[in-house]
Order: sequence, then C-alpha cells, then structure tokens
Amino acid sequence: MIDLLNNKESIVNFINRFFVAVDDRNWPIVQRQFAPEVVLDYSSMGAGPAGTVRPEEIITEWKKLLPGFDNTHHQVGNHVIEHSQNNTTVVCYATASHYLYNDSGDHIWRVVGTYNFEIAPNEHNKWRIHLLRFNLKFTEGNELLPEIAKKKIKESTVS
Repeated sequence: MIDLLNNKESIVNFINRFFVAVDDRNWPIVQRQFAPEVVLDYSSMGAGPAGTVRPEEIITEWKKLLPGFDNTHHQVGNHVIEHSQNNTTVVCYATASHYLYNDSGDHIWRVVGTYNFEIAPNEHNKWRIHLLRFNLKFTEGNELLPEIAKKKIKESTVS
C-alpha cells in the first residue's frame, strides 16, 4: 500500500512540476517531461484535431504565445490517477490565468477545464507524458489577450 501511495504522490508531483515549468518558461524541463512522441489535443480550444507530435513542435508553438504574457499561472488539483497494464492516466482540474498589461484595462484571460494525461515510465524509470488533452469548460476575461501576446512576441523578434 505504501508503494502505491508513494507512486501516486510522485505522479502528482510530476504533473505539478510540468505546469510550474511551463509557467516558468523552462522549456528544457518541459521537453524532458514529454515522451519522444505525444498525442496533443487542444481541440476543445478550437486548435484543430488531436495529433501526434514531437515535444519540440509543442514547445515551438507554446513559445509563439506564452512568453507574450507578462505572467501565466496554472493551478491544478483534484488529480484522479488510474493504473492499467500499459499506462497510467491522470485527470486533473485546471485553471490557467494569463496576465498581460494592456491599454484596455482588462489584463486577465482565464481558461478553466480539465487535463487528461497518459504517462508511462521511460527506460530510466522516469515518468513521461504520452498524451496531453485539454477539455475546455469555459473562459473568462479578455479573450483578445492571446492575439495581443502573439503580436508582442512578433514585435520583439522584429526589433
């Protein structure tokens, strides 16, 4: 029983570290937490169908958006962990707050939903993400902030 509890705690810590690394823009840590190929599904956010991609592709896309915000904050909880023969699934609630000072005075865009993860240990017995799916419940705040953030990044790379 203790091994299962320690295993669950290690899984929750792994998921939490992933989101902390994303918020810190610590891309090397984020990349190491992914398997060599990942099923990525943000279709609930209008990002098109799920697909299998390499971690570098995910991070390249995230770099086009997330650094444009002054801050992001992912808060996750209510982790539900299920083990099967071949993998481990984790479902957790998530709130992602995105802050970007702008002239509108409406500086926050918040996204609320759940994440589904499929994780498995690699050959070094380290957890790796094989599937990452976000399930949107609702958004609130300034829904123009993602475009403002992207524009901010483009402008900073031009100058």
